[in-house]
Amino acid sequence: MKNKQLLSVFAFLLIAVLSTAPQPALAKVGVGIVVGTPPPPPIAVGPVGIAPAPGYVWVDGYWDWVGGKWIWVPGRWARPPHPRAVWVGPVYRPRPAGVLYFRGHWRR
Repeated sequence: MKNKQLLSVFAFLLIAVLSTAPQPALAKVGVGIVVGTPPPPPIAVGPVGIAPAPGYVWVDGYWDWVGGKWIWVPGRWARPPHPRAVWVGPVYRPRPAGVLYFRGHWRR
């Protein structure tokens, strides 16, 4: 009986310690897609107007690959998901078969 109680206490303590231990960060993997034609030149770049409130940042307009064609996403003021987040715009890398496209995202 005493061994079962000790085992239960040990198991409880082990779970308590493991549940409060720091967890490893999840790896971020960028996934690109190959598109046969590069996007057109940007339509407009740069902030328009002023930020609607403190903490907003300007996200430039960009071409996004949607439904088999390039779609212009207009620039906008956006509130980052957390205070130290930085907007990383999309990347278009030339390839023999077209362009390798990585969507924009918020980075910590």
